[in-house]
Amino acid sequence: MTDLVLGLDSGGTKTDLAVVDRTGAVLVRRQGEGMDPTAGPAWKDRLTGLASGLGPVSTAVLGLPYHDEIAEVTAAQLALARALFGPAAQVLNDVAVAFEGALGGADGVLILAGTGSMAWARGPLGTHRVGGWGAIFGDEGSAYWIGCAALARVSRHLDGRSPDAAFATALLAWLGVAPADLLEWTYQVPDARATVASVAVGVSRLAYHGDPTAISILNQCADHLAQLGKTAAKVCGAPAPLRWSYAGGVMKDPLVLAKLTTAMGHLPDPPLLSPVGGAVLAAARSAGWPLDPSFIAQLQLSLHDPTTRP
Repeated sequence: MTDLVLGLDSGGTKTDLAVVDRTGAVLVRRQGEGMDPTAGPAWKDRLTGLASGLGPVSTAVLGLPYHDEIAEVTAAQLALARALFGPAAQVLNDVAVAFEGALGGADGVLILAGTGSMAWARGPLGTHRVGGWGAIFGDEGSAYWIGCAALARVSRHLDGRSPDAAFATALLAWLGVAPADLLEWTYQVPDARATVASVAVGVSRLAYHGDPTAISILNQCADHLAQLGKTAAKVCGAPAPLRWSYAGGVMKDPLVLAKLTTAMGHLPDPPLLSPVGGAVLAAARSAGWPLDPSFIAQLQLSLHDPTTRP
């Protein structure tokens, strides 16, 4: 058996894969589209394509959306993972690998806001998650939630319910969409959830330039995320001072992270490893490798090396 492990992280928008040796060096890095199983069966072909030509690994850990949440999806994910990477392959929820990476395997709380949102916590009372119910239930504080909130503001202006012309005009210009084409742009796409989530980037840019509506949406986003994190910490019995970290594209917005930090009461631990690093960490642990500080440091360095990025 080869002395390599594979970690994969996927959400609603993108997938990141890394093959790593015993030193923590990344030997292969690949990236692709998201693997949201609720968006249709295309995730299977995407995963098969990313695995093509990789060769054998000691074990693989895949962080995939909706794992352990929908029985049929969970079974299909595990079956395909083992068909592609061998019987030792494991599948975890995508937030579980983000948690492992951000806190380096330690207890605490991870607040994740990407296409979806969730808090994942581990403490004296066990592991607990809050949120992550998906778009129909709200996904509060996620990129999808931001996109929905922004498009709702635009629609209310276009039909005369709101005078917020500045925000609507600016966001439509950023999207490159004419008012008359907004419905078609939103619904006539293969993956409406990812499309709506992409609007969050435009909201972030407008907030950066001082748009009050965009700032208001991002402040509400941070409030939702703080509620997720605090609830998860309480239920798992996490002691004070709470160790918390973050992951996901929404957290790249400085306004959201600053407001969230204020709401949580103290600074977060910067993520030690990216979610794909968390998947690698779990795979290395499963393979019986010693996870000493030098391994984690090398993995962290190698994942950030521009030559290993897709």
